[in-house]
Formats: sequence, structure tokens, C-alpha cells
Amino acid sequence: MATNTKTSPASRRASRQLFRRLLGDRRGATAIEFAILALPFFIVVFASIETFVAFAGEQLLANATDTLARKIRTGEITKNVSEAEFRQAFCDEIAILLTCSATEVTTPEKLYLDVRQVADPSQFPAAVPRVGPTDASDLDTSGFQFAPGAGKEFTMVRAYYRWQVITDLVRPYVTNLRPAGSSMPRDYLMVATATFRNEDY
Repeated sequence: MATNTKTSPASRRASRQLFRRLLGDRRGATAIEFAILALPFFIVVFASIETFVAFAGEQLLANATDTLARKIRTGEITKNVSEAEFRQAFCDEIAILLTCSATEVTTPEKLYLDVRQVADPSQFPAAVPRVGPTDASDLDTSGFQFAPGAGKEFTMVRAYYRWQVITDLVRPYVTNLRPAGSSMPRDYLMVATATFRNEDY
């Protein structure tokens, strides 16, 4: 004898009503929507924070470079000032946001300074010195020097600061420096330059 598997109209109506109630029940919807949107939202937030901090730090580095360059140009800082004293003065200028370690003055770890004099402005180097051919290669500091120059000489001050990006999720998108031995860029290289002719002091 065959079994009748057809549902009654009342049962079908009850099923449809239950389904409509489930669709109309908004309890927990906010939590689910937040779970879906949280990751991209926080990526955007952290990327914005990293970008803002890097921009503010680079502006601070540029201001410090201009300040120390002005002291060289006016003769307040000359060859009589040691490189360690110059580096300490630079660290003091950027201390509000960019930190120098206890050994930074004698052994550069994040802050790199290049102060040189040239006979002609055309001899000023234009590119960032790197150890490799790519734009993300590590900084080449082998040719850096401290030679403020005398009166009426052309001088250049270049400052580089290695800013370590904090947020792992956005690191591949905002970094531009790959330290030696690293397969992926980890740091953001801040750059500031000032070129000028010393006053006749």
C-alpha cells in the first residue's frame, strides 16, 4: 500500500509563515554584518593611521633638516662641530615624534645623515643611494659624510629616517625599504634634503 507523502495546505501555510518569520527576524543581524565588514574596515583605519603618522614624521624630519641646514648656512655649525654633536642636535629636533636610540648618536640605526660640500651645484646627488637596483632596496650609507663646508661653499644636508611600520596588514602597501637579508619591505624610508650656499662668514 502506497504512503501518501503530500502535505496538507495548512502545513504548507505554516511552513511559509515560519520561513517568513525567519527572514523577518533581525536579531543578530548587526553582529553578522559587523563580522563581515570588520576586517576591511580596520584595514582602512590602520592604513589611514600609518599614513598620517608617516606623513607627520616626514614633515618633522624636513623641518629638522631645514633648521640644521640654516645653522650651517649662517656659520652657527661649522667644521668645528663634531658629527656626534650634529647628530645629537638633529635627534633633539625630531624627538617629539621620531625617536633616537641611546646609541643612535654614535651608531646610526634609524637616522642617517649626509652632510657634504661640493664645488658646483650640479654635483649634488639627486637620487636616494640604494644598495640594489630596485626602489625598495636598502639604503646605501657607505658614501655618507659630515663636511659642513666653509663660508660661501655649496653644501647639502640629506636626512633619512627608517620608520618601522607597525600594522602587519598594511605593511606591504606602505613600505618602501627592504633591509638587507629581508624578502619583503618592512620599513618606510623618510627623506628630507636641503641644498644651499653658505653665507660669507
